[in-house]
Amino acid sequence: MDASLEKIADPTLAEMGKNLKEAMKMLEDSQRRTEEENGKKLLSGDIPGPLQGSGQDMVSILQLVQNLMHGDEDEQPQSTRIQNIGEQGHISLLGHSLGAYISTLDKEKLRKLTTRILSDTTLWLCRIFRYENGCAYFHEEEREGLAKICRLAIHSRYEDFVVDGFNVLYNRKPVLYLSAAARPGLGQYLCNQLGLPFPCLCRVPCNTVFGSQHQMDVAFLEKLIKDDIERGKLPLLLVANAGTAAVGHTDKIGRLKELCEQYGIWLHVEGVNLATLALGYVSSSVLAATKCDSMTLTPGPWLGLPAVPAVTLYKHDDPALTLVSGLTSNKPADKLRALPLWLSLQYLGLDGIVERIKHACQLSQRLQKV
Repeated sequence: MDASLEKIADPTLAEMGKNLKEAMKMLEDSQRRTEEENGKKLLSGDIPGPLQGSGQDMVSILQLVQNLMHGDEDEQPQSTRIQNIGEQGHISLLGHSLGAYISTLDKEKLRKLTTRILSDTTLWLCRIFRYENGCAYFHEEEREGLAKICRLAIHSRYEDFVVDGFNVLYNRKPVLYLSAAARPGLGQYLCNQLGLPFPCLCRVPCNTVFGSQHQMDVAFLEKLIKDDIERGKLPLLLVANAGTAAVGHTDKIGRLKELCEQYGIWLHVEGVNLATLALGYVSSSVLAATKCDSMTLTPGPWLGLPAVPAVTLYKHDDPALTLVSGLTSNKPADKLRALPLWLSLQYLGLDGIVERIKHACQLSQRLQKV
């Protein structure tokens, strides 16, 4: 990697790559001394104190970080080990440092570069995961994308929301439908982010007589929708699972999509099985997710990449609504969130991405046989 860095014309970029490599090596090498230091008492240097008058060099600062990571006497040795992230992990970590450097460019160069990064990453993800002509929102918190999608759905269905705000919601309360198998805390998070009362949530039971006990009961969902319409409520959004958090089951997304189109409900899909959209063969139940209104992908865990954002792909024709919903932004810093993923996808290549997902699927199948 050192020889490759020498070919880089920009000395700042070359130095950045070299410094990252040296910093990661220092932190990873410290694992060898972790067990020896684990029994020592807390050092006085670990106790918070005043900021020193004279500055410290980079090595001293990294040494402090290393001590804080490994110097807790109450931790077990194995709990303080740093994961060996490999060169592909270094690439994604470099993206964060590179983003800070890029932000110092003049406005016109910054605008062109961030637009290119965002456009490339969006195009690649949409093609890899079969979501043609989609837009992308990059976010650190996995649930954040869904919260923004809910805002978009509210702005789309309530035309006077920007002017009248809560009054339009009060007159016709929105309803968010979540499966009983949804990940814990998702409904509460959405209500907190949107400022909605908990009665706006509707938990849909799973099948108990026919089919999987972890799939949403479509017939019962339709009954709930009809009941809400009769009560003067507005069915707004449905969250379906392509791989439930507990056992990895996929809802009947095709039937759910038909139901959502019938009643004008926004369909959002999430789950680990969406990763299989990158493979040559995809089950029909997961393939149906490509027709949904939005989906959230988590390429970091799927590809073993640290510090890369989650991505919510969506389709919408009104740029004004996506802007007010927070899904798009004119700020270069927001567009630079895609940079670590932009670098990592290029490093892995399409073949590397498919191979990693295929390998993960094979491991999952072996675990099921155990």
